[in-house]
Amino acid sequence: MATTNDLKNGMVLNLDGQLWTVVTFQHVKPGKGGAFVRTTLKNVLSGKVVDKTFNAGVKVETANVDRREMTYLYNDGTEYVFMDPDTYDQVGISADVVGDAANYMLENSNVVVARHEDNPLYVELPASVELQIKHTDPGVQGDRATGGTKPATLETGAEIQVPLFINTGDKVKVDPRDGRYLSRVSSK
Repeated sequence: MATTNDLKNGMVLNLDGQLWTVVTFQHVKPGKGGAFVRTTLKNVLSGKVVDKTFNAGVKVETANVDRREMTYLYNDGTEYVFMDPDTYDQVGISADVVGDAANYMLENSNVVVARHEDNPLYVELPASVELQIKHTDPGVQGDRATGGTKPATLETGAEIQVPLFINTGDKVKVDPRDGRYLSRVSSK
């Protein structure tokens, strides 16, 4: 248990049996009336975002979420298998928990797996991942000045939009949260 005065960004609360992450919080002390805490909460499982106001000093139940770095090993057809690099324990996580992160995970890549009471909640990727373009149509010479985009298939099978100068075989940096192209990775 904690009070609303102890809230911090990233803290996980257990409200009515559901887990919510504190995205933002603000302590407000109006000139008239009691102080309160205005928060923006994100549901850990569904991703739904809500605004909630608490009176100052009210007790809220916190949830203990274990965020552990793990290595993605493989997909066995029914679930994704991850390994703890410290203990070498392997954990299978269903596709609905992994979600869209599966589109940007390569075997042997490091990810963060969040668990609550040994139940996997979600898989979190780094802010950017480097993936190779498996296929894209060549850009037409006259189209390059327009700054347009074209579809490209990544080595994981996901499809993203890339600038016209990107070719098959190029390595690109992608934001896994929204599948947005960030930059081309220079080959050293």
